[in-house]
Amino acid sequence: MTARAADRARYDRATAHLDAPVAIVDLDAFDANADDLVRRAGGKPIRVASKSVRCRALLERVLTRDGFRGIMSFTLAESLWLARSGFDDVLLAYPSADRAGYAELAADPKLAAAVTVMVDDVAQLDLIDAARGDGREVVRVCLELDTSLRLLGGRVRVGARRSPLHSPAEVAELARAVARRPGFRVVGIMAYEGHIAGVGDAIAGRPLRSRAVRLMQAAARRELAERRAAVVRAVRAVVPELEFVNGGGTGSVQHTAAEDAVTEIAAGSGLYVPRLFDNYTSFSGRPAALFAQPVVRRPGVGVVTVLGGGYPASGAAGRDRLPVPYLPEGLRYDPQEGPGEVQTPLLGSAADDLLIGDKVWFRHAKAGELCERFDVLHLVAGDAVTHTVPTYRGEGRTFL
Repeated sequence: MTARAADRARYDRATAHLDAPVAIVDLDAFDANADDLVRRAGGKPIRVASKSVRCRALLERVLTRDGFRGIMSFTLAESLWLARSGFDDVLLAYPSADRAGYAELAADPKLAAAVTVMVDDVAQLDLIDAARGDGREVVRVCLELDTSLRLLGGRVRVGARRSPLHSPAEVAELARAVARRPGFRVVGIMAYEGHIAGVGDAIAGRPLRSRAVRLMQAAARRELAERRAAVVRAVRAVVPELEFVNGGGTGSVQHTAAEDAVTEIAAGSGLYVPRLFDNYTSFSGRPAALFAQPVVRRPGVGVVTVLGGGYPASGAAGRDRLPVPYLPEGLRYDPQEGPGEVQTPLLGSAADDLLIGDKVWFRHAKAGELCERFDVLHLVAGDAVTHTVPTYRGEGRTFL
């Protein structure tokens, strides 16, 4: 029996009392992935990206482990909810236009102490000030650096379009603007190198492209390490009491941690290890989050149909955004249909061994987005479900 076949047997036994669709997290794999992230971080704390987890119970679980500290959230409403729930170090990773949320933040000393908001433009400060009303709490601010690699005098750009702040001078100027403004305090810098941390460099069947990605990422790491260090020096000249410099992501943990200027690493997807993280040379993890759909039809030899399954991930549309049939091994999509909203045909010899009601296990393309489809996660240890915990959706919290 292969390791994957053994996992399938465990998951089927653990969930035999549950009807599919159902989602699980394998705790042994989850904890092993957490240990691997800590090892790669080399002693620097890891801030957990909540959008990649979207389950309070699992956020609490990982934050009790050595090597993890704080949360990186994705909306202001989520940040305030987490702070009210007892998480005392929440960094909002994206600028917000949530005026009601800013009014709450500025009026509550506990929330203002726990939540740090992201800023890359003076106009965002104006919006916060206009929204704060009678609230006079100091708002903690993190400045975001654009990490993109610019070539040929800026005519070629590699990386996500995020912050407009690219140079040390630009970041330092915003730091000065915040320092001059009552009611705000710069406490951190964030720089997410998505073109390094979020792009696989070992693409199956594409050796030349994989080589090109590795060359690009090596050049981007060198350029960003120098520029990030210069940014930190420039901002510390304005804000000597800077608390943290956040960088990285699951795919670049060890590289970002090696930079002296970085004080903490962001990661989250590496806990679940979705399919987009199969194509990396720098690390490998164990798939921990899976979902199962039930076989509801057997249309013919070598084909079964499961209920639902059309759960595409965000990003540029493509096959890599689709879930992948994982267990039993040897199943594939019908190219004319793919994963459907209400049913999904699956082809392959393994289909002939499946009966009506059997489970087919899938891996999502991305991490936390799976939790937008399920109210609960069943936590599996060995071959038993030990706990059933709500996702954000299960707690009635659909933030985006």
